[in-house]
Amino acid sequence: MTQDRGARPHRVLVFTTPTCPWCKRAKSYLQSQKVPFKEVDVSRDPRAANDLVRRTGQIGVPVIEIDGRPIVGFDQRRIDRLLGLGAHA
Repeated sequence: MTQDRGARPHRVLVFTTPTCPWCKRAKSYLQSQKVPFKEVDVSRDPRAANDLVRRTGQIGVPVIEIDGRPIVGFDQRRIDRLLGLGAHA
């Protein structure tokens, strides 16, 4: 990922569980694009799980939050658009 020197980095959170295959794909994709992110394992953090449901209405994972905007599931086109990546930017 390339950013202008003056641009602030995106804040990316990935809400996951250890057994979720789509979570692994989402994390792998972000890593391949060199996008730093913080992972939140909702199976180990009930407070985060409750907050996720409150904010998104979702109990499923992955939920990828980019600059406060939640993406439910692994939606590569939307991820690319919000991060300004690839042909979908």
